[in-house]
Amino acid sequence: MTFSAASLVRAASAFASTFLLAAQLTTDGKPTEYELPHPNSGPTTVAIAPDGSVWFTEGAGNRIGRIEPDGTGLKEFDLPHPGSQPRIIALGADQNMWFTEHLGNRIGRITPAGVIAEFDIPTPASEPRAIALSSDGNLWFGEFKGGKIGRVTPSGVITEFSIPTPGSGPRALAAGPDGNVWFSEFNTAKIGRITPEGKITEFNLPRPAIGPGDITAGADGNLWFLELDGRMDDRAVDGNRVGRITPAGVITEFAIPTPHSGPINIAVGPDKNIWFTGRDKLGRVTPDGTITEFPLAPNTRPTGLSAGSDRHPPDLLTNKLWYAAAGSNKIGFLSFH
Repeated sequence: MTFSAASLVRAASAFASTFLLAAQLTTDGKPTEYELPHPNSGPTTVAIAPDGSVWFTEGAGNRIGRIEPDGTGLKEFDLPHPGSQPRIIALGADQNMWFTEHLGNRIGRITPAGVIAEFDIPTPASEPRAIALSSDGNLWFGEFKGGKIGRVTPSGVITEFSIPTPGSGPRALAAGPDGNVWFSEFNTAKIGRITPEGKITEFNLPRPAIGPGDITAGADGNLWFLELDGRMDDRAVDGNRVGRITPAGVITEFAIPTPHSGPINIAVGPDKNIWFTGRDKLGRVTPDGTITEFPLAPNTRPTGLSAGSDRHPPDLLTNKLWYAAAGSNKIGFLSFH
């Protein structure tokens, strides 16, 4: 699958009632939220289907959830294996949702009707985290403990590629506008790039304790990523910045105004700006690096967020920025007009 101009026109026509093409939209920053029926479900990340429905992982609840754009029709689907801890979810070229099972060591697929299939990862205890649809029509994922980037076809065939730097800890990845997949190396402070054929190039970040985390393709043709802050995955990091890397590997950093803000996930918003989740806040980054933070209620602890791009170039976006609130056990959004 390629993101051609013709395919975008067809998609825009089919989903015009739900998706918006490029436009300058604004938000008042006031959230709308829906509480999940099971306490302590641990909603983690969100993805948006072509019909506008919002799918999300429940890491602690071991479920996949779905909710309609107006907050109705909430359904939850239990995973076949206990303790799988679903982490990241993304739309596939087959119009199904695909997700990683962080502790189950599997890649999962769920149809719009809720039918689940699972595919074992060859490397044991690899701890798969991020997953993204690339322009080749396959889903690509990172193995945090395995030190590999994986590729899974729509039929479930998995191929793995070892990252050259040992112990790299690929924490997140995204499909880039150049047809390659880009990923963060949390343990070794690098950003990596892998071609569809599996050739890997690595770019060093300015400091060893940065701890790069989530990454996404921006509307400006660059990749944007978070530099995490605090102690996680047995490593202390002091990033607290938003980073940008061009397809040529040129890196720029922007400091987040709030100290120790706890940035977690990053995505393109309905306004085509970069947005990220932090400790009880959502942040917006304009192309020139200006950061504005929007407060949420205490103990919201937002994690994943999406307006529809789901870690690939933002072709079609909704007018809502959805997020998973792990702390308050809710799914919420900001509206844009």
